Amino acid sequence: MPSTTLRIPTADGQADAFAAYPDQGEHPAVLMYGDAFGIRPVLRDMALELAGHGYYVLVPNFFYRHGPAPLLDIPEHIDDEARDALVAQVMPLIHAHTTDRVLSDADAYLDFLATQPQVGDGPVAVTGYCIGGLLAVRTALARPDRVAAVAGFHSPVGAVGLDALATLTARAHFGHAATDITPEALAELNQALDTAGVDYTSEIYPDTVHGFTMADTSAFSPTAARHHWDRLLPLLDRSQGQSEGRLSFP
Repeated sequence: MPSTTLRIPTADGQADAFAAYPDQGEHPAVLMYGDAFGIRPVLRDMALELAGHGYYVLVPNFFYRHGPAPLLDIPEHIDDEARDALVAQVMPLIHAHTTDRVLSDADAYLDFLATQPQVGDGPVAVTGYCIGGLLAVRTALARPDRVAAVAGFHSPVGAVGLDALATLTARAHFGHAATDITPEALAELNQALDTAGVDYTSEIYPDTVHGFTMADTSAFSPTAARHHWDRLLPLLDRSQGQSEGRLSFP
């Protein structure tokens, strides 16, 4: 499976990124926003896994303004103590990553994908983990003509506001950690999506904590990680066909 590290021109410089894609032909593109700890082996492995299903997968370092990845000294395994220390280091970067920066960068990532010879014509899918899920939703909301599907896992997707979520045109899946959202808050979020007629699934993954997809952390759940693939791959596959009133891959 071909993969490469690269740099993407942006309004504020160049974002380093990782890309993985099948050997031959043109493929639908997936913009994958990682978690706050950034590009590292586990995210490369996840990008390669997804690329193996027939997608060109781009994983940008969205904190590139502070330097190339890795920005943090990340241990091979992130236990709870290490996680707390890393979160304290990364929170200033999260706060500095304003919505204006998110959307300016998103345009750069989408423009880059549109020029790659391995990427077919048509809109992309966007997926994200942790804070990356919020970036994915912001991208899908701001660029409905360019995004056909969006997914967020253990992500604060509700931070965009229920009124904003109700305007979502992309197909969506939100996989919540049990420690991240109450059943009452989930019902409120899902009711807003139902009322707006959004094509979505949204659920709490049982017995999970924040970070359940990340195999290099103590939060990792093999069962939930498999369920995440079982939700994500059909979402991408469905978005390749026409659906009334929705964007789709060609």
